[in-house]
Amino acid sequence: MRFPYKLIRSHRRTISIQITRDAAVVVRAPLRVSVRDVEYFLNEKEHWIQVHLERQQARLAAHPEPDEVTWQCWKTEAKEYIPPRASYYAQRMGVSPTAIRFSRAKTRFGSCSAKDSITFSLRLMDYPKEAVDYVIVHELAHIRHKNHGREFYRFVASVLPDYRQREALLKQ
Repeated sequence: MRFPYKLIRSHRRTISIQITRDAAVVVRAPLRVSVRDVEYFLNEKEHWIQVHLERQQARLAAHPEPDEVTWQCWKTEAKEYIPPRASYYAQRMGVSPTAIRFSRAKTRFGSCSAKDSITFSLRLMDYPKEAVDYVIVHELAHIRHKNHGREFYRFVASVLPDYRQREALLKQ
């Protein structure tokens, strides 16, 4: 094996592998499985692990953890760009958010509360404007559809027919 890993034992039946957001390998295994069996399993999955480690490392390189100056720049940019775009799309979609907020969320680009308050991650400012507009439309669509069902995506597509391409920009 060419990579370090963290082994977590628990009352489970199978061995699993996780590549974390910070590009670490976490192995979860049953209490009674030997280290030799864990290492055999890892050797069997070595190609999969390498592919996913490299992918995560590339994401980290493309979007490093911002410093305080970057946060402030993103905050200024977000406050200038997002509210007018949200207003534009909200009017087109016939919806009305109760509030627009910003956060430093790592794992979500946006969220819509049950009371129709929308929060956007400042990290969005590190992505192309087409992707930012997709997140805005996505969250506004949650005002009408509180799930990710077929009607939700039809509604999104009615506003942004190319939403899949825009969404893909967030994953690069």
